[in-house]
Amino acid sequence: MTLPPDEMSHEDVLRAELTVLRQQHRDLDDAIAALEQGPLPDMLQIRRLKKQKLALKDRIGRIEDELTPDIIA
Repeated sequence: MTLPPDEMSHEDVLRAELTVLRQQHRDLDDAIAALEQGPLPDMLQIRRLKKQKLALKDRIGRIEDELTPDIIA
């Protein structure tokens, strides 16, 4: 059952965002691979997409850190 956004917990919102960001990361992987396979790869476009992919990876890491409880050894 999906709750309206105003009834979702902060953790639920983060998990939903994480799902979207991971899909965007995979989509960028596909786009980069397609550009690299072309006869004349647009290196500037590839570089921009890789930069976007890295930013997504950083955002995904921050969300995962927020969702993972701190364990003090």
